[in-house]
Formats: sequence, structure tokens, C-alpha cells
Amino acid sequence: MMPEPMPNGPQQVHAPAAPSPTAPRGVLVRGLRTVLLGYLLWCAALFALQRSMLYLPDLAGRGLSDAELAAIEGLERRWVTQDDGVKTESFLLRAESSPARGLAVLFHGNGELIDDGLEDARRWNELGFHALLPEYRGYGRTPGAPSEKRIVDDALAAIADARGVLDAGELVLHGRSLGTGVAAQVALRIGEAATTRPVPSLLVFESPFTSIASFAWGYGVPQFIVRDAFRTDEALAKLDVPVLILHARSDTVVPIAHGRTLAALAPRATLVELDGDHNSGISLTRPYWDAVAKAVESSSRGDRP
Repeated sequence: MMPEPMPNGPQQVHAPAAPSPTAPRGVLVRGLRTVLLGYLLWCAALFALQRSMLYLPDLAGRGLSDAELAAIEGLERRWVTQDDGVKTESFLLRAESSPARGLAVLFHGNGELIDDGLEDARRWNELGFHALLPEYRGYGRTPGAPSEKRIVDDALAAIADARGVLDAGELVLHGRSLGTGVAAQVALRIGEAATTRPVPSLLVFESPFTSIASFAWGYGVPQFIVRDAFRTDEALAKLDVPVLILHARSDTVVPIAHGRTLAALAPRATLVELDGDHNSGISLTRPYWDAVAKAVESSSRGDRP
């Protein structure tokens, strides 16, 4: 077999084609799109599920039965029909002394019921105060779905209802955990309408947070997607009210840094740091109530720090 003739002139050798510079860029763009889409889906999921993460009525349980409640001496169950027709429950325990010193309103945590606040209510009775425990929507025997606006609106209506049947003078708002955010917003609303409502003489916060929004970055999302922000930090900066902050040093749910920050923001705040954790029961200790009694006396005299 004869070899093919060589072409005339110098032979040209072609180098292999260089890879397109757009190839790795396209892979990078597709990767970034996938990451962005995943992040947006994560944000959307948290936006949709956040209230079920914040409000935990199932963890709180059903509470006491009607028969058990009827057996509690001095307990008055009050029902307020709200502006949208929902009936919300409150407990009222009247002060042991007459005339009463005032009305203390207790707001519980996100995994509790008003049933869990009866012992604290008795403590307020011993201090000469009527005690009111408004329930949140969706908790215990109160129907509906909780939200910041509805809880605050309902609480204001419950307070107005209670004051209509009481001889109460001073008004104290006492919150625990989530309830501190409720108490702060109620106080702010009352302060904005001070011509028609009594201004709180004292705020008592157990394990308070600066805001629910402040926890957002812990989940990798921006604060603006938080629907119920409970901006206690912003509320306290606007209120000229005595504030007692009681916080456990080893709190792993709401770190004590929150309490310290709020104490620095509030013009008339007192911070008491106690041993224990978020759910170790610091309200069962003597130092807790000694601090409350001292704050009550100080606020009644109009003392300023």
C-alpha cells in the first residue's frame, strides 16, 4: 500500500481548543443560585413557622379542670369578649387587705398558662395587691391564635375589665420570659394613652429579652422577617417607669446579657442577678421576692435611682 503524498509547503499543527472561560463561571453562577434559592426557602419556612416556634400552648398543656378551679379559694374567673368576638379568660385574686394597694398584672412565659402563675399571684396578694392573670389566645381554655398585637390588645381589655370592679390604685406589670415582652408593650400602650389609663407604677421583669427579633440571626435570618418582634429594648427607652429586672446568671434560654442590656437602656432600672437557670424557679426564692417588695416600696415613695 502506497503512502499518501505529503502536502506541499510546511505542515501546520493545530493546538487543542482552550476551554471556554465561561464554563467555570457558569458552574459558579448555578451554584450561587442554588445556595440563594435554598436560603430563600429557609427564610420562607421560618417566616411561615415562626409563631409555632414562639408560642407553645401544647407544651403548656390543658391546665386545671373546671372542678379544680372551682375549688381554689378566692379565685374569680373572668371572661372578656374582645372586639373580634373571641372570649378570653383571666384569673383575678383579690388582695387580702382592704383597701388594696393596687393591681398587679402577671404575664406568663410561652410554655405556661395562667394556671402556673397562681402562686406568684398569692405573693402579690400578700403585698397588698389584687392580682390579675390574663390568658393568651390559643392557651388553656382561651380560643384563638396568638400574636403580639392580639395578646397586647386582649391584655389591655382584661385590665380595663378588672379595674372596673376593683378599688385598685397603683398598677404593676409583672412578666416572665415572653411575658416580659407583653408587659413592656402593654406599658408602652398605656403610657401613650395616659390621659385615660393609669400609668404603671412599676414593671417587674423575670428573665427578659431585648427583643424576639434579636434572636433572628441565631437562625441565620434578618430581623425584619420577625412578625412578633416584642421590642422591649425600644419600649423601655421610651418609658419613664421604675423597672425591676430579675435574671438568673446561668440562663441558657435568655442569656443574662439581655437583662444587663435592658438595665442600661431603662432610665430607672434595677438589675438583680440571681443564681439559677431559666426554668430553675428563681421566683420560688426569697431573694426574688425581697427584691420585689423593696421595688414596690421604692416606687410607692416615688424614689429615683
